[in-house]
Amino acid sequence: MGFARGLLSMALACGALLAAPRATMCAGLPAGEPARQSGGSHVTYTADWASIDSRPIPKWFEDAKFGIFIHWGVYSVPGWGPKGSYAEWYWHNMQDHNGPTWRHHAQTFGADFPYQSFAPMFKAEDFDPADWAGLFKRSGAKYVVLTSKHHEGFCLWPSAQSKDWNSVDVGPHRDLLGDLTKAVRGAGLKMGLYYSLYEWFNPLYHSNLQQYVADHMLPQLKDLVTRYQPSLIFTDGEWDHPSADWRSTEFLSWLYNNAPNKEEVVVDDRWGKETRSVHGGYYTTEYGDVGAGKKLAEKRKWEECRGIGASFGYNRNEDENDYKSGPALIEVLVNIVSRGGNLLLDIGPTAEGRVPQVMQDRLLEIGAWLKVNGEAIYGTHEWREPAEGKWIRYTAKGSAVYAILLDWPGGELTLATPKAEGSVTASLLGSRARLICHAESDGLHIQLPAGGPKPGSGPAWVVKLAGTR
Repeated sequence: MGFARGLLSMALACGALLAAPRATMCAGLPAGEPARQSGGSHVTYTADWASIDSRPIPKWFEDAKFGIFIHWGVYSVPGWGPKGSYAEWYWHNMQDHNGPTWRHHAQTFGADFPYQSFAPMFKAEDFDPADWAGLFKRSGAKYVVLTSKHHEGFCLWPSAQSKDWNSVDVGPHRDLLGDLTKAVRGAGLKMGLYYSLYEWFNPLYHSNLQQYVADHMLPQLKDLVTRYQPSLIFTDGEWDHPSADWRSTEFLSWLYNNAPNKEEVVVDDRWGKETRSVHGGYYTTEYGDVGAGKKLAEKRKWEECRGIGASFGYNRNEDENDYKSGPALIEVLVNIVSRGGNLLLDIGPTAEGRVPQVMQDRLLEIGAWLKVNGEAIYGTHEWREPAEGKWIRYTAKGSAVYAILLDWPGGELTLATPKAEGSVTASLLGSRARLICHAESDGLHIQLPAGGPKPGSGPAWVVKLAGTR
């Protein structure tokens, strides 16, 4: 831990100089009541949840539906965890000397090898940001979220608060966040970042939370915003303390009022131990568990985050059988979008900066499907009924209703949920075949193309309906 204390002393030495000014409260306003600035349309937000929660979700995020999450850091060097676990928790889990992570560490690297010694081995020598951005573009994703700092505290940008514990001072000697931000935006995608509020082994966090927040966390967050202007901020690691201790509403009011891209930026709900699915921007679920059982779309825009496998960070202990197939991931995306959510699908690059081939393959399968059927995904909203039976999901946009078929029904499709309003027309996305449609007492009957679907057109098919309600 001597290395961490050295990093901390350097951070504290410059913390007071780098801390950005606190957000200014709007004088004369009751808490929670936003005011319009004179001469402009932007609302001024005050540092309380009633005001923060009143901010609408930017439309780009409502429409995007699909994003790429990237967990990448020093933990990518060992790149190991027990099957079914989060490999990015390696440093935390190796503290348990009776657990599998410690046994692996001692056998592979030696009991005297400290976690901090992985940092110089995190070289990212094969990292090609333009190549990554091209892959994400081909996947059909509309936004990208990179871990700027995970719970280990290592920063992927030159943070002055984390001297000698960032990717410019050690390891790659490169601003990884900055390089990827430029490439992603060059590909026409939105760029966001993940940021952990807490750090497992930062002594200041454990000894003086108030000073940690004031001199370390808030300066880092404000530096990220002013330096990179992220379209999205995904905070995490909030669960130890309430949002008041993190000064979350203070930061968010500053963000919404003063960020260079304040009209665009969107945030999640992880701002204190009481805030998930209650406060913040969009609500989050994680492998379907966080917020499970709540119909989140009735309350707020929401997003599910998950890996292709069981881990977010790269886990060399996972094999082909541990990854969801392309068709299974497409079904996940369809199910989430039909219920009003977005999917943030994670990849875990290697320490060298390579995206494992199995992950590339899955992303490209999703992209190929979206190229044909994206009309039923992007810019849609939850319809009055998200599903019919086991294999049919619905989305809607404008006057169109989309029936997404997770299995091919045969020669005729019968839909009981849509109701005819005059003449009904139906078409199959990606096909020029004319579909004959007529309404009967038991629903809409649609004749599908003879001979079944085109080879390779699956694993789901979309029938677009007009003239229904």
